[in-house]
Amino acid sequence: FFFQAEDGILDSVASRGLGDVYKRQCRNPSPGLLPDKSQLQQLAGQLGLHPDLYVIAYDNQGGGRAGRLLWTLHFIGHRRVSVVNGGMTAWIKHGLPTSSTRRSGTRGSSTINIAEDPSVLATRNYVLAHLDNDDIVLLDARSPAEFSGTDVRAARGGHIPGARNLNWLETINHTDYGRLHPDSVLRTLLAERGISANKEVVVYCQTHHRSAHTYVMLKHLGYERVRGYAGSWSEWGNDPTSPVA
Repeated sequence: FFFQAEDGILDSVASRGLGDVYKRQCRNPSPGLLPDKSQLQQLAGQLGLHPDLYVIAYDNQGGGRAGRLLWTLHFIGHRRVSVVNGGMTAWIKHGLPTSSTRRSGTRGSSTINIAEDPSVLATRNYVLAHLDNDDIVLLDARSPAEFSGTDVRAARGGHIPGARNLNWLETINHTDYGRLHPDSVLRTLLAERGISANKEVVVYCQTHHRSAHTYVMLKHLGYERVRGYAGSWSEWGNDPTSPVA
């Protein structure tokens, strides 16, 4: 699943309109919610998406933004996408070539029709309706302090009832420049929390960026049924009607 760079050049073609879409969205206090379909269609047009295009996403912030782009592309039906394991930090630290030249690429200005894939998205209502479903497990990618409610970043602290906590930072090998731990280590971390591949996993954090990294990790390990809760805790924790543990 991961694009493993061996030789070749990465240059500064990142963001390609995604940041503009997020800025136009501005749905405070839930900035992680997806833009509307017209904005996503515009993003697809700016990226010049077509069925044969293979997108390689990377960032220099631990993989959350690149993971969010991958998840967003999955949502709009584009599956030919990978992320660079460890992003630019690992790329540079491993001595791989870079360029300061910005490529013009195939960026377009047209709006492209998209086919949304609801199987990768969990809404607040979806989570509420499945809180007691034993076939679905909630995976909270935030820190233990956020999970317990001692670090409060919304109107209320805590976590969604029944959720398991796996801090996204625990999945990263910090001695290997932010690349993921070996698969065996990741599978152990998940097994310790009762998160098996035969269940549907709904991942969330504060704005579905850290949990987008977790989404990528699970897909890399072969988990077939994974959803991202886009609103995440910024929506759930700010809604006084949502149950909190």
